[in-house]
Amino acid sequence: MTHRTPAETDLAAAHEAVLTWFDAHARDLPWRAPGTSAWAVLVSEIMSQQTPVARVVPRWRDWMARWPAPSDLAAAPTAEVLRAWDSLGYPRRALRLKECAAVIAAEHGDRVPCDEETLRALPGIGAYTAAAVASFACGRRTTVLDVNIRRVLARVFDGHAHPKGALTKSETAWAAEFVPADGPDARHVAWNAGVMELGALVCTSRNPACEVCPLAEQCHWLAAGRPAGDDPARKPKTQAWHGTDRQLRGAIMAVLKAAEAPVARDLFTASATEFDSGPDGTFDAQGATHEAVETAILRVRELGDGQRIGRLIDALIADGLAAESRAGLHLPH
Repeated sequence: MTHRTPAETDLAAAHEAVLTWFDAHARDLPWRAPGTSAWAVLVSEIMSQQTPVARVVPRWRDWMARWPAPSDLAAAPTAEVLRAWDSLGYPRRALRLKECAAVIAAEHGDRVPCDEETLRALPGIGAYTAAAVASFACGRRTTVLDVNIRRVLARVFDGHAHPKGALTKSETAWAAEFVPADGPDARHVAWNAGVMELGALVCTSRNPACEVCPLAEQCHWLAAGRPAGDDPARKPKTQAWHGTDRQLRGAIMAVLKAAEAPVARDLFTASATEFDSGPDGTFDAQGATHEAVETAILRVRELGDGQRIGRLIDALIADGLAAESRAGLHLPH
């Protein structure tokens, strides 16, 4: 696919417009504060994948207070890490982050590397995260491309409503042409962050606010009348939740997070009358007498039958998110 490349004067104007806008409108996110460590930036990037920033901020603050260095997280019990991840979703990210922390602590002197190739070799770190850490934490001149940046560049400079399909080497090379040159003012870092912010706040997927966009005068897509995208792969998709395996997996995990001791597997599928009564009227799950656990188990029973629950318990164990001993099911140690 051929991409348009703006004239040098147009590119300079685009740089100035984005950087001026970003200086005035950037969100006050804690990991953007001066002096924030590369580890803190890496954690924010992992947490922000598929999770709204508003939910990430308080969890990130708690996380960094508990584990301010990779070695701190690497030494933490897995169960504690999963509980701290809490409602961020996709808890396998927490396991990969713990694995990543262990490698950084053991092989990199407890310091997050700045080289993109070295970053990509870490567990759970892909091309985007490696570039983001190299840019935002280390000040390296590199091309950061997430869905927001790709959308802004596609609309403003190519005239398309959405980027075309999966990221290609050609698109990456094209996007690299827009990144300002390396220099003491670190405009290349602000450009990456600014275009990303513009895509998140103004040039959004469904309802872009073109009337306040700093790049409106240069936008080929706006000039063409904002034509709809013609790539089916880029159409908004609504991900079902109710009744899915993901919902039931989350409910099972909620039981294990709430329990203070292992929970017998058959309690997940027994009838409501088969709870063993504790002295306070709640069931006694291997010593974990807790009303919250009973409520959580009843919720699991509402969402799935015994066969499905058993299959998902086995899957959680295989994924490293749960463990089973003779005493029952529990979070990994």
